[in-house]
Amino acid sequence: MPARAHYERSTIEEILDEALVAHVGFTLDGQPYVIPTLHARVGGAVYFHGSAASRALRALIGGAPACLTVTLLDGLVLARSAVHHSVNYRSAVLLGRARPMVGLDERRRAIGAFTERLVPGRWGEVRPPTGRELKAIHVLAMDISEVSAKVRTGGPLDDEDDYSLDVWAGVVPLGLAAGEPIADPRLPSGIEPSDAVRHWTPDRHAPRAERK
Repeated sequence: MPARAHYERSTIEEILDEALVAHVGFTLDGQPYVIPTLHARVGGAVYFHGSAASRALRALIGGAPACLTVTLLDGLVLARSAVHHSVNYRSAVLLGRARPMVGLDERRRAIGAFTERLVPGRWGEVRPPTGRELKAIHVLAMDISEVSAKVRTGGPLDDEDDYSLDVWAGVVPLGLAAGEPIADPRLPSGIEPSDAVRHWTPDRHAPRAERK
């Protein structure tokens, strides 16, 4: 629905920053594919990565047109009629071509961005990647240029005649919640989760005013 389209850069960046998983669509050998991937927005680009042995990433490096999407599900919209049931959501779609990060320093910064994207403060707690590990990874970036968002909010939109039906209607809110951290079975006793891990929340990204 065109009325749900949004083109404001701030809205698009908020959606990209909040979503944990992106899906990248492309064509390989004449067949369409969509692959899930972790992503991180760094300034005006979205980064994603995968194994250097991946045929999908090699196709994208080769210049295949790509579509990167993210979706946030905010609620179930329950109407009085079956056909008007819906969901409240926020989504963003990027179109373009992905460019590879060639240098090891570029890849290292990108891996740092992925790590901080998941748990802010985590990069300083863990072992950084080695040169060998970085060579085994492809990191790609898509510019946030040809992009749009769609957003649905609010309650059900029933036909006027259906508002008199004795059927409950409304919204069931949905959200992402963090549970208690579960230690790796091989973790030595006495090692506790850091503050970065204990205080993780779904709203990991910085407030809009702090973003660059």
